[in-house]
Amino acid sequence: MNMRILSGIGASPGIVVGKALVYHQKINIVKKKISKDEIELEIKKFDDALKKSIEEEQFIEEKVKKELGEKDAEIFQAHILMLQDPSFVEGVKEKIRQNQLSSEQSVVETINELVEKFNKIKNEYLRQRAIDVQDIGNRVLRNLLGLNNLIKISDGTIIVAESLSPSDIASMDIEKVVGFVIEETGKTSHVIILSKQYRIPAVINIPNITDYIVSGQTLIIDGNEGIVIVDPDQNTINEYKIKENNYKKELEELNKYIGVNAITIDGRKIVISANVGNLNDINLALKYGAEGIGLLRTEFLYLDRESPPSVDEQFKFYKEVVQRMGNKPVIIRTLDIGGDKKPRYVDIPNELNPFLGWRGLRIGLDDKELFMDQIEAILMASAYGNVKVMFPMVTDVSEVIKAKEIINEIKEKLEKKIKFNNIDIGIMVEVPSAAIMADIFSNEVDFFSLGTNDLTQYTLAVDRTNQKVSKLYNDTHPSIMRLIKMTVDYAHKKGKWVGICGELAGNSKVTNILVGLGVDELSMNPSYIPEIKKNIVSLKYSDSIKEAEKYMGL
Repeated sequence: MNMRILSGIGASPGIVVGKALVYHQKINIVKKKISKDEIELEIKKFDDALKKSIEEEQFIEEKVKKELGEKDAEIFQAHILMLQDPSFVEGVKEKIRQNQLSSEQSVVETINELVEKFNKIKNEYLRQRAIDVQDIGNRVLRNLLGLNNLIKISDGTIIVAESLSPSDIASMDIEKVVGFVIEETGKTSHVIILSKQYRIPAVINIPNITDYIVSGQTLIIDGNEGIVIVDPDQNTINEYKIKENNYKKELEELNKYIGVNAITIDGRKIVISANVGNLNDINLALKYGAEGIGLLRTEFLYLDRESPPSVDEQFKFYKEVVQRMGNKPVIIRTLDIGGDKKPRYVDIPNELNPFLGWRGLRIGLDDKELFMDQIEAILMASAYGNVKVMFPMVTDVSEVIKAKEIINEIKEKLEKKIKFNNIDIGIMVEVPSAAIMADIFSNEVDFFSLGTNDLTQYTLAVDRTNQKVSKLYNDTHPSIMRLIKMTVDYAHKKGKWVGICGELAGNSKVTNILVGLGVDELSMNPSYIPEIKKNIVSLKYSDSIKEAEKYMGL
């Protein structure tokens, strides 16, 4: 076959040569009738596929429990119960027997009926289970049709797919994956975050990618340039093998900086921290030399469940994180829901502009019980290490004052029972108003952390999840740098420190600019830490200041 070069967007850097595994998430079934003689054969086919599907879900459940904890594994327990549910099992068999449909078509029709029933349920938690019903149906179909799944893959696999669900991602052996080529995703999707964590090259946004590639084909991924080479000739393979080896050597060289302090040539120290969302991320943070946790996301504790986590459940998780980090600082962001994250038990309305609506601290202040339980758990965990708390989506100083009043209320309650440490309080700077008013906020908080992902979309009026306008999303835009500088200047005048915890913090192309803006901390995906440290120790702070001013057009 002739060599072809496909262009997309590089979402995770690196170069790799590997073999394609094409994973079709959308499964097309041809409707067909069977004869009476085939009925028992089709039922046996279904029973075998069902048994295999249950075994796969059990495998994934144990894998996720081991890697991420019992909370994340609960959804796969639910999948197993659904696969064993008589309404599904007998529904399929009845269609095979009564309607003389193939086992595949019977699964499709039964799943469609169940999804329709779930969609009519008023309870939002139960209604959203329709997604899981579709998920288990697809797993059974794969096993009926003998299609590729992601549980058993070979070393050196490049996964090619239209998209990947969280269930797909959880099932794969990430150690055997060397690359991703994904059609439908954005740079902030879960699979891309995973790619960056594990230093796996990825290219996204190539339309109809699964039409161009078949499993087993040799592929070259260049995540730096955003290209995929299909069926490369031997000269091209040799050329990219050299590039791949050079890239691996670069990574090995970067690892030498894991234990290095990020201090510029002229003595300016920058704290390098990690953004994490589960216990596996903590392991990566320690592996790559994080000096602390600059952002501990807590949303996973609240999502995909019927009721909020108890104080004790939250406390146990926070305590384990804090203890694993020793005396290193851990900044816990309070619940950041709303927008595209909607727990079943919080009545978040359908809004015309959900990302401009009821979310972040706004929900915390309105749903006081939810907020108070989390604050209590955080304060309890503070007795075991260096804990700080940070509020998301803050737009007015009155919100911070109200939140601090709640914290003081919880402190008074706890002082009668247990010991805990005083904790620093900070805010996320995610909207322009928080940056512009940072001098006023400085009177109420101990630190600021710039969430540049949201700050960019609110400043540039660009929805970063909308592919039509995503090319306009630019977190290195001079306006963003000016807002960072404004925040830093106001905060430093009041003796407060400033960090960045958005994707921008790990962008090695602008490390010099960020240092020149005067930020005190950069918090990022753990795998980016060595490269950012390497960049900083080669800089002069005095030169970076001039470069930042020039970049901003000052």
